[in-house]
Amino acid sequence: MSAESRMSMPVGEAIFTQRAIRRLKPDPIPESHLRNILLAATRAPSGGNSQPWHFVVVRDVDVRAQFGPLYREAWWAKRRDAGILGPEDLPPEYKPAMGLADRIGEAPVIVLLCATAKGSGPMGSVIPAAQNLLLAARALGIGGTITTLHPQVEERVHALFHIPETAQIVYCLPLGYPRGRFGPARRKPLSEVCSSDLWGNAFA
Repeated sequence: MSAESRMSMPVGEAIFTQRAIRRLKPDPIPESHLRNILLAATRAPSGGNSQPWHFVVVRDVDVRAQFGPLYREAWWAKRRDAGILGPEDLPPEYKPAMGLADRIGEAPVIVLLCATAKGSGPMGSVIPAAQNLLLAARALGIGGTITTLHPQVEERVHALFHIPETAQIVYCLPLGYPRGRFGPARRKPLSEVCSSDLWGNAFA
């Protein structure tokens, strides 16, 4: 069976019911599903068809356990950069993300989406791959979210996963079956996020 037939959900349904899933079950993701998700990611467009991406797919329990504290440290480093010093300072909307920071090592799969070269060009080219990956996961009933790391842990994460110095980690995507439900998610109306011809002109 082809990858396309395995992901038979209409693309519109996947787009309009996709949401960030941070509460993940520890249940394993079938190998066939994972391969199709990664295959979909590699079908994304890129500048000059350069395909400047590399996916580090983390499934080993011990390796995930080593990564968990690094991710949590990175998450709190980003909060401190924003003036948030501890859980008591967190706005309510940050609570799900804090929960993920505490439990990311329990996700059955963590994908580090890397650019094979440094700079804004390669980094920008991997963005469509991340969206393809999440949409394919959604079509298979698997949740995930896009997260980033912090320079404070970058060197140690590179060492843990043997990522060469010439590459950069763009996104960290934990994947798993959701503990909650998919969308529809609340989103701002077009009138708030779109302009017609010039910024500020109402989009009709």
